Formats: sequence, structure tokens, C-alpha cells
Amino acid sequence: MRIRRTAVAGTWYPADPAHLVPQLDRYLEQAYDRVPAGPVRAIVAPHAGLMYSGPVAACAYAAARRHRPSAIVLVGPSHFVPFRGVSIWPEGSWETPLGPAAVAGRLAAALVEASSEIVDVPAAHGREHSLEMQMPFIAHVLSGVPIVPMVMGHQTRETAFALGEAIARAVEAHAPDALLVASSDLSHYEDAITAEAMDRKVIDHVERLDPEGLMGALEAEPRHACGGGPMVAVLEAARRLGAASSRLLQYADSGDVTGDKSSVVGYMAAAVW
Repeated sequence: MRIRRTAVAGTWYPADPAHLVPQLDRYLEQAYDRVPAGPVRAIVAPHAGLMYSGPVAACAYAAARRHRPSAIVLVGPSHFVPFRGVSIWPEGSWETPLGPAAVAGRLAAALVEASSEIVDVPAAHGREHSLEMQMPFIAHVLSGVPIVPMVMGHQTRETAFALGEAIARAVEAHAPDALLVASSDLSHYEDAITAEAMDRKVIDHVERLDPEGLMGALEAEPRHACGGGPMVAVLEAARRLGAASSRLLQYADSGDVTGDKSSVVGYMAAAVW
């Protein structure tokens, strides 16, 4: 069995459940007044260290936990390994401090069949934090739900929209109530005023459920988001699966934690239904 071991447990988030769970619960309790009623099709969540982006990510997972899906499809960027296409973890499980998360092998196989863009590059997952930072919330609030983890290499228009189409086809056939998760931070290392102006362009496209407009914005200025391609793919899949609404749940930046507003990273949580 293939097991993806944790890479940033104990540094980016607590490895000890006795410390991790209270921190997650604190963030989730603070998030409930921002979540829409009813099930959501997709969420956007950030992937920085838990103390920085956890309060924002909790808003997305507080919305997601209102409905228990049969599977969770995760898409994040590859920060360390450049490659063409999207690397899937096709079988086995992912290690978390709260126990293993099983991979939905049948759904993963359907995704591989649905697009030649979906490949198996195990090294792309080794050090990657973009999906691992989703796992504490998933293991806590959606424990036992199988996952399909994918990281996107070069975030081209062709790859993003091909992945969106493939997700929609595979989910419709094999897991119609699956939750889709796009992992992305927003602008990096601008002052807070500049960052918010840049981030607002991404947020506007997400709230309009507009993957085409978002892709155009990213092509014009790639610095808008590190996981822009994954967001485009998830928005495209959600639209194809019938989603009609999208809403920002929370926006913040790293300076809200550090106190330094001269160089920040932007974070958003959004829900699509």
C-alpha cells in the first residue's frame, strides 16, 4: 500500500493530537457565523502554517462539514517539483496526526481515465504542503471520508480546464456528492493595501463563479495566487456539476497574526454551491 507520510507535521501544524484538535476546534467555533446553510459543492481554502491561515481555512471547513460527502477531491499547486499536468496519488492512504485518510481508488482511477493531463509523479507530493495543510481539518471534521489528492504542475490554461472537465465527469459517474477542494494562498509579500487590491481581483472572479475570468487574470498577473490553476479547475468542475452560487466566507492576511503589514500573504475562504 502506498502511504504518503506527513512532511510538515510538527512545524506547520501540531503533530500531537492533544495540541492539534483544540486549535482546530477554536478556529471552527469562531467560523460558524460566516457559513451558508446547506451542503456545498466546493470550497477554496488557504495552505499556510496553521497559526497564520487556520482561522480562514476553518471558515471553509465549517461550511463543508454541514454535509458529509462520499469523497473529497483535492487540488493544490506543486511548489517544489515542476512538471506538466496534474499528479494524482492514486491509491493507499495519507498519514495525518489524527489517523490515516484512505484514497478513493475507484474515483482516482476514473480521473486518470478521464484526462491524459492526470499523471502519477510521486515526488511532487513528497515535500508538498498545499494539500497536507488541508488534512488536519479533513481528518477532524470529515473523518473517514476518502480523498483523491492531486497537485498541479505548470498551471496552464489547458491543464486547468482539462482537469475541471475530468473532475466533473468522474465525480458525476462515481461520487455525485463529492466535495471539491481548491488549495491556494493569494498574493505574496506585498504590503497589505497592495495585497488586498490584488486579492480582490481573484475574489471577484471566485464570487462570480467565473473560471474563465480568473484564468485570464492569472495569465495577466501570475502573482495573484500560487494556486490559481487549482482554483480554476475546481470552479470549472463545480459549474459543470450544476453549482450556481459562490461566496467569500473570510479574507485575511498574515499581518493579522504577525502585526507586520509591510509584507503579507493573502488568504481567502470561499464556498460554492
